[in-house]
Amino acid sequence: MTLDRIAELGIVGAGGAGFPTSVKLNTKVPQLLVNGAECEPLLHKDKELLLHHADDMLRGIRISMELAGCTEAVIGIKNKYHGVMDALQPKLPPDMRIFPLSDSYPAGDEFVLVNDITKRIIPPGGLPKDVGAVVMNVETLMNIGIDKPVTDKFLTVAGAVADPITVAVPIGVTIGEVIEAAGGATVADYGVLLGGAMMGNIAQSLDQVVTKTLGGIIVLPADHSLIKRYRMPWAEIHQIGKSACDQCRFCTDLCPRYLLGHPIEPHAAMRALMFGQSNEQLTAATLYCCECNLCSLFSCPEDLDPKNVCVQGKPAAREFGLKFKGDPNDVETHPMKDYRRVSTKRLILKLGLDNYRNVGPLTKVDFNPKKVVLPLKQHTGAPAIATVKVGDKVRVGDLIGKPAEKALGARIHASIAGTVTTVNSSVTITA
Repeated sequence: MTLDRIAELGIVGAGGAGFPTSVKLNTKVPQLLVNGAECEPLLHKDKELLLHHADDMLRGIRISMELAGCTEAVIGIKNKYHGVMDALQPKLPPDMRIFPLSDSYPAGDEFVLVNDITKRIIPPGGLPKDVGAVVMNVETLMNIGIDKPVTDKFLTVAGAVADPITVAVPIGVTIGEVIEAAGGATVADYGVLLGGAMMGNIAQSLDQVVTKTLGGIIVLPADHSLIKRYRMPWAEIHQIGKSACDQCRFCTDLCPRYLLGHPIEPHAAMRALMFGQSNEQLTAATLYCCECNLCSLFSCPEDLDPKNVCVQGKPAAREFGLKFKGDPNDVETHPMKDYRRVSTKRLILKLGLDNYRNVGPLTKVDFNPKKVVLPLKQHTGAPAIATVKVGDKVRVGDLIGKPAEKALGARIHASIAGTVTTVNSSVTITA
């Protein structure tokens, strides 16, 4: 397989921002690191794929290693998944191995994962290739291994649903349809988190659609603390943050990027907010925030929101040119790094998710949607340009959108057979 073939298939990172995989693999590094940590509470998608689709993933690893010139692949799996590791180990050739990861959050953060496996530190603002690695998600590698256009998405449906499951769904179906496949919500009034409890976002409607990067749907009662937090407007976050922060430093002391030696201090951003300091002072400590939300949803004893304060400061930080100017070789991990890991069990308790079944078995569900809506931007970069028009007949896997020439982007393919009924920022296909 070639990089061009990967681009033709529309493969992007399935576990994050959707960076085009053909671009990521256009490098030469000695190590391929497989991110199977899946540290978001209640999600089981990557673990289930490791257990049931290992052969496809291993083909994807081999192809990726050859393209990037890697001599070794290391598969990071949480150390509690003994059954997964036992099933996978006999399938591994000599140049692939498993690395047991701690059952902590955010073990799946790319920078944390690289440091845990290699003991090297990606410099602030850097990439894994800066320390000789490329990091790939389990589902992304599986998509490479099966060698067909990306038309389906694996995701876990969890929380207040009758049957928590992991399921493959056609891209472009509504989240409401997927929730029904899990037996429906078990409460009448509920909200939905897309992506995860820690780094997701709140669904504005059950008509929102599944994209290539969605890894989880979490249903919670409308009065659950997480739903309330995600619905809180910035004006309220700003006002409360200015008046209530007591500068305890817990947000910084438990920050995974701070513990890697990066120049990020959420408590300093909160102090600048509190005392009305200048934009430059406010943003100086925010640029290298990874937005894991640990500071806001776990660390802060007053339920403030340092993460969103950091997020608000990032654009100004870039405007002021507040980039890391030190020597990357001088960056060192905090001596307490390994002792300040937040266990997933403690996190689930803190988030109020311990009453929900923490399971997500891979389940076969036959979806026959009457229509799908396929956004032309499901990836990092520019939106794809539609290659179809209203009235066109398409089959599963047909190309319906592609990037402009030389633009960073990804191809989009039809996930059901039918007729194109609308073309705008999305393409609607009706069966």
